[in-house]
Amino acid sequence: MSNIINAIYNLVTDFENNFNRENHGLNRANQMGEALEEWVKDLFANTLHTQNEQQRLARLSETFSYLGNQNNPPDMILKNGDAIEVKKVIGKDATLALNSSYPKDKLLASSPLLTQECRNCEPNWREKDIIYVVGVVPKNQPLQSLCMVYGVDYAANHMIYERIRHTIVTGIQQIPDVEFTETNELAKVKKIDPLGITDLRVRGMWSIANPFKVFNYLYQRDFERPFNLMCLINLEKYQSFNNTEDIEQLVGQVPDFSIADVMIKNPNNPAQLKPAKLITFKR
Repeated sequence: MSNIINAIYNLVTDFENNFNRENHGLNRANQMGEALEEWVKDLFANTLHTQNEQQRLARLSETFSYLGNQNNPPDMILKNGDAIEVKKVIGKDATLALNSSYPKDKLLASSPLLTQECRNCEPNWREKDIIYVVGVVPKNQPLQSLCMVYGVDYAANHMIYERIRHTIVTGIQQIPDVEFTETNELAKVKKIDPLGITDLRVRGMWSIANPFKVFNYLYQRDFERPFNLMCLINLEKYQSFNNTEDIEQLVGQVPDFSIADVMIKNPNNPAQLKPAKLITFKR
């Protein structure tokens, strides 16, 4: 069963920050988001150098229980493991656009934004930890920075966001003389004009600060180097893995790779701190 430790190991021991799957047609600048996502799949599935597409697909099927689409979260789910959401930005501290989906501390099977295929990808699952994988990919350049951080260490409890969303939806629905229809968005207004031929969709456009900016009290990138990795894993999650020795043995063997004990802010109450592992690498 693959996990974030496997991905870190594969990245550090077999480093390559160019997306070179030409058979996917993903080298064009306008497709770098898709290329980053395919590269992340390869990190977790250990298929970075698998050129035979049938073999790669078979390995992806063994690694993931769900591979999503651009319109519904998440991007992928590891079999009996964590969900993964991949975000590409161009600027080094650019804000992450989440569109209609607010930030997630956990992936909940009850979320209306999930597809039925996602809910049924594993028997009776109710919630999963979610990893945000954020890549900084400037135009026409290779990947410069990568961050992996768990939602529980990055975003507040989903009820914080849901309360705001519910308040807005309730307020909109109290507008008199407007015909609403059921929707997963904030609102959908039907038949606005006298002919009844115009509709209005009211959408939420959520965004969240770049994790490199959020956690700058712990880590700063070395922009003199072509690539920087930051990975944050809270201690409870880190200790739940049975393969952490795989990366711990790389400390002192792989240049510029380190694992440090740190204290991070609780997203629900920044006055509280919790222990975590800060894993960094640069080339």
